[in-house]
Amino acid sequence: MKLDRAYSLDEIARLISGEALGDASISASGINEIHMVEAGDIVFVDFHKYYKPTLSSAASVVIIDQKTECPTGKALIVHPDPFRAFNFLTQYFLEKISSALPEQAQIDSTARVMPGAHIGNYVSIGARSVVHPGVVIYDHCEIGNDVIIHANSVIGSDAFYFKRRENMHDKLISVGKVIIENGVEIGSGCTIDRGSTGNTVIGEGSKLDNQVHIGHDTVIGKRCLLAAQVGIAGCVTIKDKVVMWGQVGCAANLEIGEGAVIYAQSGIAKSLAGGQTYFGSPAIDARMKMREIATISNLSRRQ
Repeated sequence: MKLDRAYSLDEIARLISGEALGDASISASGINEIHMVEAGDIVFVDFHKYYKPTLSSAASVVIIDQKTECPTGKALIVHPDPFRAFNFLTQYFLEKISSALPEQAQIDSTARVMPGAHIGNYVSIGARSVVHPGVVIYDHCEIGNDVIIHANSVIGSDAFYFKRRENMHDKLISVGKVIIENGVEIGSGCTIDRGSTGNTVIGEGSKLDNQVHIGHDTVIGKRCLLAAQVGIAGCVTIKDKVVMWGQVGCAANLEIGEGAVIYAQSGIAKSLAGGQTYFGSPAIDARMKMREIATISNLSRRQ
């Protein structure tokens, strides 16, 4: 999420009552969780295993739970609970950004929103788009031109992102958007989660069948086809022209290459190269999987 302006290290530290370390001249212009960070971003880390990848990431300001050596060109803010400090900052900045936007949804005069649909605040809906009954579009979502969203789909619900504590699951506040680009069609009963701090994107011309779920911060490319009951976890990148047939499941933080085809009921456990066809759980080259199935079948008949 981009901030309303650049904030100095001292300003950020004072907002969360943390101790600033490192280059005092560093400022922040965005806030993101680790999978989405860019230069100028604030990020947090509260588990020693992830210190090194977080401190070596593109982030400029790291909220951390103990003092450690600050890398050159970065700044640290020491706080006893970085997760809650990060939540505070995302909520604080979202309110500031929202205050500068028109609260009422911006709906093009040629778009059609059917009775029974709910459109949140700060939403935009482009020309000739159609929103069918029972659809819920949460705040800050962006719907392009010539988009069709069928009945009872939910666009922009919160990310499924929790920190496990001793007596509870502490929720990361979602402040990202869902961006649905031009020419997309969303089937009935689909659920598309907003980004936790970045954006969930459905690329131009892509088509989702009924009951498809897209997790937070996932980016789907152009002209992809996702059949019924496909489930995509958070922070997945799906390149252009990918086809996923019914009930394909995909784990988080993966990339699916351009033009890949994944057969029905496959489980994607690692990134897949483009231009190939996959099957099985875990998904592998479809021809290899078919030979494997045939071999096992032949062995069982011989017993």
